[in-house]
Amino acid sequence: MIAGQPKILVLGDSISASYGINSEQGWVAQLQQRLDKHSYPHHVINASVSGDTTRTGLNRLQDAIRQHKPLIIIVALGGNDGLRGLPFSEIETSLGEIIKQSHQQNIAILLAGVRLPPNYGAFYNSRFAALFKKLASTYKVRLVPQLLANVSEHSELMQADGIHPIASAQGRIVDNVWPQLRKMLGQVDR
Repeated sequence: MIAGQPKILVLGDSISASYGINSEQGWVAQLQQRLDKHSYPHHVINASVSGDTTRTGLNRLQDAIRQHKPLIIIVALGGNDGLRGLPFSEIETSLGEIIKQSHQQNIAILLAGVRLPPNYGAFYNSRFAALFKKLASTYKVRLVPQLLANVSEHSELMQADGIHPIASAQGRIVDNVWPQLRKMLGQVDR
């Protein structure tokens, strides 16, 4: 990393922390490769922690901002909240606070929507997906509707647990994030 290089911070859970695969194979590392390929000067910092909920991510936010001083934060949290059945109000409040606190420090947010396994039922899953759309609309932030679009619905791209993608699926995650992030890179100061 070069001093003064603009930073993108990924605040996520095990999906972004490369659970079950080598970290250099994960989508966050591949995002750095994509930025380099397109000659963007940004450095990606992976501040993802397996098991994180929106609340624990919020609790770590200020330290991460102080340490890394990012221009953009990609927020990829909520899956563990949903898997634990935490109230939608708690998820919304924590994600809203992450966005508000970041905006107060002039940090742009890219919110990544999370989908739960189908066994949670269509009603619960649709309410969960709507939560991310509502937050993006309320706070005027860009949204990746489903971080694992074109991944989670293909069992051959998922690890045995059915939750975490395999190494060869990580590029698809970058493909999901890239269009919205690329729009943001033209809008933030370099």
